[in-house]
Amino acid sequence: MINIIGRADELADLVEYQDGAVVSKEIIKKNTGTVTLFAFDKGQGLSEHTAPFDALVYMLDGKAEIIISGKSSDVRSGQAIMMPANKPHALKAMERFKMMLVMIKEA
Repeated sequence: MINIIGRADELADLVEYQDGAVVSKEIIKKNTGTVTLFAFDKGQGLSEHTAPFDALVYMLDGKAEIIISGKSSDVRSGQAIMMPANKPHALKAMERFKMMLVMIKEA
């Protein structure tokens, strides 16, 4: 886990791209949820899956196709999209992109 307590950082600078890979770094892990940074190389992605909790994706850099329950959205740097709990979703890097994933668990 990355320690950014007490100092300001550019979130996009906390995770680096790697050729042909998806890189993730968890920056907050609590019983009530997590915050994770991701860096996807062009063409990389996550296949369709579901999660038991609501998740918010905030794009830090680049552009991705995010498909939620069969509906495709192009999401760019500075934009956010909500992925509802138990709905199938997938991600694909249309170009290199970095995102922050905030997953909130029910109490």
